[in-house]
Amino acid sequence: MAKFPEIQGGGSLIVAWQVKNKRVLVVGGGEVAAGRIVHVLNADAQVTVVCPTTGLNEEVAYRVAEKQVAHIDRNFEPCDLDSADMVLCAIDDPEASTQVWKLCKERRIPANIADVPPECDFYFGSIHRDGPLQVMVSTNGNGPKLASLVRKKIAETLPSNMGAAIENVGKLRKKLREVAPNADEGPKRMKWMSGVCESWSLDDLVQMTGHDMDGLLTHYQSGNIPSLQQVRH
Repeated sequence: MAKFPEIQGGGSLIVAWQVKNKRVLVVGGGEVAAGRIVHVLNADAQVTVVCPTTGLNEEVAYRVAEKQVAHIDRNFEPCDLDSADMVLCAIDDPEASTQVWKLCKERRIPANIADVPPECDFYFGSIHRDGPLQVMVSTNGNGPKLASLVRKKIAETLPSNMGAAIENVGKLRKKLREVAPNADEGPKRMKWMSGVCESWSLDDLVQMTGHDMDGLLTHYQSGNIPSLQQVRH
């Protein structure tokens, strides 16, 4: 057995990209653009759509009307990239798409050109979302439909209350940092939080109230991890 992990080339670096308040330019206004817009709005990005009004589908037109996105009513022009942090191109014109890609490369702006894997700095996977929980399946551009099928299979195996449990764990972690704010407490905090997640059931984590969290945190210094029932008695 190898001492270290075997390298498997050809993959993508899957990361959780924080685009909150970043300026995302979406070129196009059809079905693919609509899906891209949902992804980046869910990540709290500032979105601008450049597309003639006649090219907007019902969903994108709704986002514009509700002022969820800004809208430039014309075809793409190079000056649209001046303030962009990311570009998502979703138009049916391959030549125009390649031009957008080349301009983004020149300006070092990360871009995704829909349905053209070689002209993508990153791919959109198939996402399962449950509150703070996000699970992404990627086929590295090889089979988006298969990614969707795998994502559904994974989602079916997850408990329905997983998102609520994770949300409460996040609240507990925040409270713990207030109780033990010093940087040198880091390893102890991590070990104690891991113990809570491993010893408490998902149902317990979902039921945990703010009062329960305060009671549980009184045991942090000793390193003990009582059960939810013990905390409540």
